[in-house]
Amino acid sequence: LHSVPTSTTTSGSPLYFPPPSHQSNHDHNRKQSRPIDRSSSEASPRPAGMGSRRGRPQQQQYPPPARGGGRGPIPQQQGGGRGTQGFTAAPPQHPRHDAAAGRGRGRAARGDGPSSPAPAAAGPLGRLPPELRQAMEDPSPPPAQPVPVPAQAEAAAATGQAAIPASSKAIRFPLRPGKGSAGTRCLVKANHFIAQLPDKDLHHYHVSITPEVTSRVVNRAVIHELVNLHRAAYLGGRLPAYDGRKSLYTAGPLPFASKEFQITLLDDDDGSGAQRRQRNFKVVIKFAARADLHRLGMFLAGRHAEAPQEALQVLDIVLRELPSARYAPFGRSFFSPDLGRRQPLGDGLESWRGFYQSIRPTQMGLSLNIDMSATAFIEPLPVIDYAAQLLRSDIHSRPLSDAERVKIKKALRGVKVEVTHRGNMRRKYRISGLTTQATRELTFPVDEGGTVKSVVQYFQETYGFAIQHTYLPCLQVGNQQRPNYLPMEVCKIVEGQRYSKRLNQNQIRALLDETCQYPRDRERDITQMVKHNAYQEDPYAKEFGIKISDRLASVDARILPAPRLKYNETGREKDCLPRVGQWNMMNKKMVNGGKVRSWMCVNFARNVPDKLARDFCHQLAQMCQDSGMDFALEPVLPPMSARPDQVERALKARYHEAMNILGPQRRELDLLIGILPDNNGSLYGDLKRVCEIDLGIVSQCCCTKQVFKLNKQIYANIALKINVKVGGRNTVLVDALSRRIPLVTDRPTIIFGADVTHPHPGEDSSPSIAAVVASQDWPEVTRYAGLVSAQAHRQELIEDLYKVRQDPQKGPVSSGMIRELLISFKKSTGEKPQRIIFYRDGVSEGQFYQVLLFELNAIRKACASLEANYQPQVTFIVVQKRHHTRLFAHNHNDKNSMDRSGNILPGTVVDTKICHPTEFDFYLCSHAGIKVITRQNLLASHLVI
Repeated sequence: LHSVPTSTTTSGSPLYFPPPSHQSNHDHNRKQSRPIDRSSSEASPRPAGMGSRRGRPQQQQYPPPARGGGRGPIPQQQGGGRGTQGFTAAPPQHPRHDAAAGRGRGRAARGDGPSSPAPAAAGPLGRLPPELRQAMEDPSPPPAQPVPVPAQAEAAAATGQAAIPASSKAIRFPLRPGKGSAGTRCLVKANHFIAQLPDKDLHHYHVSITPEVTSRVVNRAVIHELVNLHRAAYLGGRLPAYDGRKSLYTAGPLPFASKEFQITLLDDDDGSGAQRRQRNFKVVIKFAARADLHRLGMFLAGRHAEAPQEALQVLDIVLRELPSARYAPFGRSFFSPDLGRRQPLGDGLESWRGFYQSIRPTQMGLSLNIDMSATAFIEPLPVIDYAAQLLRSDIHSRPLSDAERVKIKKALRGVKVEVTHRGNMRRKYRISGLTTQATRELTFPVDEGGTVKSVVQYFQETYGFAIQHTYLPCLQVGNQQRPNYLPMEVCKIVEGQRYSKRLNQNQIRALLDETCQYPRDRERDITQMVKHNAYQEDPYAKEFGIKISDRLASVDARILPAPRLKYNETGREKDCLPRVGQWNMMNKKMVNGGKVRSWMCVNFARNVPDKLARDFCHQLAQMCQDSGMDFALEPVLPPMSARPDQVERALKARYHEAMNILGPQRRELDLLIGILPDNNGSLYGDLKRVCEIDLGIVSQCCCTKQVFKLNKQIYANIALKINVKVGGRNTVLVDALSRRIPLVTDRPTIIFGADVTHPHPGEDSSPSIAAVVASQDWPEVTRYAGLVSAQAHRQELIEDLYKVRQDPQKGPVSSGMIRELLISFKKSTGEKPQRIIFYRDGVSEGQFYQVLLFELNAIRKACASLEANYQPQVTFIVVQKRHHTRLFAHNHNDKNSMDRSGNILPGTVVDTKICHPTEFDFYLCSHAGIKVITRQNLLASHLVI
């Protein structure tokens, strides 16, 4: 999305939007808001800068409302037109959830307050088919209304807005209105394994360990020793499950309500033969509560609304107890070099295989979700070898430069190493830094009299070890006030340290290549992992009465029919029905071709000669023209080669050369094509920043490998991207033109999409970037405008959806991304949205309530700020792609039930068995995989309404 400033808007304020007519679409989209270039051929970092956009025309002021028209900032459409006039809307008609349109979850959630009018008989429910209306009519009473605190109530009264609910209890997710029936029925398999609910009396105990330690490993070792010593005598023979922190659970009561234990731990044997250090701990175990499994049973049966999280947590901890002792746990996954082959990732890293495990409530009862996973670990190499890999250079015979030393220091800080110069004694240390001096220059005091000794001399006299690489720096271990020096050549990296920083592109590619599997192979590995874990022999599962099936769940599914696509009437094929989720542009023309009359190309790839760049550009221009665009075949200037490290200077210089030609003709540059190296680092982001923010021109990037292929399919794909960027439309749905898309084409509907991109691990000061797009045409819903906004570091809630600032002259002034996009939709279509469908990406289950409370409230406030009582229906849909549910074909020998790579067919939807017991969610495989899918969750998204 473009970096469009989120301007403060009031009546008659400037906004960014495309105009209604297609003739000037490309100009407005170019100057206002367009989708960013996110083709598969390009890297996709966001632009680094967020500044104002230079070279833009003066923003237009909205004309005042037509006389006698509606109120608010959107002008009333005079005469004709569709739908209601102005921005006058009826208040919401029903306080409960509309399953079809996704309306709010109670008045408090919708922000329409206790004073909203009573439901009208002619409301949305009255217009629905009887069977759907019956399914939607929840017999349970609506949730209790929250009572605002006085400050909230006062603020709400002052601004005319409803206060945000004080807690998640004020809002409830809608119940599933029923199961879908459209499509062809089929069976699929899911990586869910049925778990039998234990018939045990679960008890929760609070654990206090003194002195307190932060390491879960140490805590687990203390409790493990306690159980070994006192299980029979003091624990009544119970085998407890421990979460590594403060909670311990048992299948039945312990013989005491509170008891204190003294536990002694011995340090690991370092091989020196010396007496091991003892550490003493006081452990107090005190009864806290009983875990209510009856409520869990009621919830799974659909007779209780809220999931008893504590009972689910107990079962999860029980099933994690044994894997935590066997493998390296990280999050909900477990890794080990014994679970699959190690693969080098480069720069001193390697991949370990592992598995993900989570207990989940589903319609078929409890299920254990098991999936294969892989992550990066630091290779257990000698430190000098690790540094050589990191620098990609031999350092055994030369000193380090300052830049190399800093790079090694950043990579090694916090890493554990063990010494190798003391025979069998392998004492471990954590690296805190790297010395600026070479080892041969380092000295340290050996007594209070000021006697100093060199590191080289000390190692020779004390250990009989002659340091060979005296020109390299030493590792600093311990604290900074009193550091200890260890020569790099006597240290080896300890095995099992997960690498949590950002991977480079080559490492990501190597990790994906390692984890890329055919679905059939992935299913086999998951099944083998379940058998390897042997849950039926797990002593903790036995203790708590948990039984896990070893067979994947068979699930009813439906394959939805593909939508028919409409293309331009001038093409040989005027419409198209995709086959297995795929189609091409042969014999077709874009339904609305954009206009590119002036363009140029800058080549940043040194291995692409000028002649090849010219041929590529000519073929691309010809394809754009053949596909239906008004595209000039010749560029304003011939393609120019430039150095990648001078991207800003080259782009601005070439732009000014082009404008010297176009300026006298009162024309602007419509498009810049950039040819980039395949591994372009920050070049892509720099080019986008300069083009989008500084110069204000549309850009399309192409990788070197695409230029060399000279493939018509590649040209066609790039042409489709260019057309959308300059305001054209590639295709529309036939059902949209004939008004046959349920809950979209029956009344003016705007579709939003929102996401937040967070900085990579290690970037502690960078802001998070929120992006919101919204459809700008109806009923086609094919053109979108977008806004982006920087916000607090790693803040998931989108802060700028709606905001109010105090203006010294005007008083409270409303603004925000939702408000601007609603106004833009009204001016573009002549309609005000009567329904909002809001797709929200990147929200974890633990954030559902928080995001819904804040962002739905912001949507309601944005609507109300446009016009009194304007509260359209809102469907809020969370789209989860980073889940671990995998869907497989039921029969891998049935070629009609799979695509070419063995994945389930596009259009497959699952809303039974593995879905939530009561809430409205489903899994949808919305598109086909072009090649073998690396992670199948790219296909089957989990949608929660």
